[in-house]
Amino acid sequence: MSDWIKWLLLGLLSIAFGVFVLGAPVVASVAVTVVTGVLLLIAGGLQIVGGFTVEGAGNKILSLIMGAVMLFLGWSFLDHPLQGTLTLATVMLILFMAGGIARVILSFQMKGTQFFWPTMISGILSIVLAGIIWTYVGKEPAALLSILGIFLGIEMLFNGFGLVFMAFFVKNAPKDETTEAKEA
Repeated sequence: MSDWIKWLLLGLLSIAFGVFVLGAPVVASVAVTVVTGVLLLIAGGLQIVGGFTVEGAGNKILSLIMGAVMLFLGWSFLDHPLQGTLTLATVMLILFMAGGIARVILSFQMKGTQFFWPTMISGILSIVLAGIIWTYVGKEPAALLSILGIFLGIEMLFNGFGLVFMAFFVKNAPKDETTEAKEA
């Protein structure tokens, strides 16, 4: 199977999963929370094990505390996935707002270049997304349960379309003589 077909199939699979996730965003949001909980448990356990191997009392204590916090968060996300989903949505709000503000500020340093408007627009869009999440935090916290799933579904669609476009680019890209000799 040629490379472009593999990229095409991967893109179509990503699009299909994106549609599936958008069809059940709450289920996807809770699944993201459960996966995050499992990863936090694994990371916390590894952090604690690693804490016993580091040198210095301060480093050891810090490592053990960080591992315990990760274990607690992981257990909390798994024990209460709905509250964990609300927590992750709030973290997304903070990250979108901070990243958006940082990109808007950075865009002014790029004024007069070709990167000014794309950076400015991406920063503004992140701030708008944070604002959308913020409106749900105050009025309809239950709607936050869908936010992670919706964003995941949208990302999977964008990723899928990007892979499909890349597949056709790879298919139509000029081949050099060594590539043609390998395929022959």
